[in-house]
Amino acid sequence: MSLFSKKEAYLGIDIGAHGIKLVELHKTKDRPQLWTYGIAEEELDIHLPTSHNKTPEEILAESGDSFLNLEKKKKSKELPQLDDPRIDKYAKLLKELIKRSRVTTNLATASLPVSYIFHTVINLPKVDDKEIDAIVKAEVNKMTTLPVEEMQIVHQKIPNHDEKSKNVSILVTAAPKILVQFYTLIFQKAGIQLQELETEAFALERSLVGRDKATVMVVDIGAERTNFFIIDNGLPMTHRSISEGGQTIDAELAKALGIEKSLASQMKKDLSRMTNVPDKIFMPLVDIVTREIEYSFDLFLSQTGNNGKKPEKIILTGGVSVLPFFKDEIEKRFSLKVFVGDPWARTVYQDGLRQVLDGIGPRMAVSIGLAMRNIIK
Repeated sequence: MSLFSKKEAYLGIDIGAHGIKLVELHKTKDRPQLWTYGIAEEELDIHLPTSHNKTPEEILAESGDSFLNLEKKKKSKELPQLDDPRIDKYAKLLKELIKRSRVTTNLATASLPVSYIFHTVINLPKVDDKEIDAIVKAEVNKMTTLPVEEMQIVHQKIPNHDEKSKNVSILVTAAPKILVQFYTLIFQKAGIQLQELETEAFALERSLVGRDKATVMVVDIGAERTNFFIIDNGLPMTHRSISEGGQTIDAELAKALGIEKSLASQMKKDLSRMTNVPDKIFMPLVDIVTREIEYSFDLFLSQTGNNGKKPEKIILTGGVSVLPFFKDEIEKRFSLKVFVGDPWARTVYQDGLRQVLDGIGPRMAVSIGLAMRNIIK
């Protein structure tokens, strides 16, 4: 059932490892209002293959931009192809979800899986704007194994308030063109016109950070991966990723209690509603996450122009973020404000939905941010 009178409609769709999430927002008086939402829960193979039997040291050593290691990982076999059977499978699931959610628009913004994305900051001497594109492509060509001709590259200048500075910093994001075609086909077969594809970093910044110009860490603890974004002055400056997440907890629970993973997954959800959680089982994942937070901060502060900057807060999101011990342990190890983000905070919705939306909020942050793309500038 529709929640508000029909206005300009904006649809955000997030295809993740545990299914598809969508949010439709309508623009009313320049405010995003919730129209409908939906979740299709199903195991989806969307990320680069990774091993789940690694030590914390091995995980940390290989984290970061996945493209840097694509050659070693036989990239040609791992990048999706246009005859991939997943296209029909995902399209069918998406089409059914759209129907059941009573979506009113066939225009959508979607995200690309972070494991395929190359993200970096390039520092250059000041040059003519016309030269930047060629320089960026040359620099990206040095850092990735895919030829730049096979990649879709987007870049933008990072604002610099020091008028005397002789340098310019460029934020660069790149994705394989075949991946863009792969996603375009999924949406075409589902009857949806794909307006834009963007990275999760920008969607999370929009839904969880908003107009806050402070230096913020966003930690997105997903099913298969945990992603770390440092957002400064409204832009995602660093992105790192590790192949550990909610499924790691499922495996630890199942092993410790001698039960099936499916039952362990349900127990994990039950734990999110407890105040006194026996956290010993989960400390290996907590340790990996906190060490990666520290490493990401060190990486950011070592970049040109970031000396002396002070990160102010850590925002947790993703399904596992609601487990109380995650927030508590991170607060113990960092002298920063730590809280679970509320992606609905910048949207308008009926009061009676609050409890339901709170329960699913951590899983919907990306899709909400995607839907907000053309509402909040």
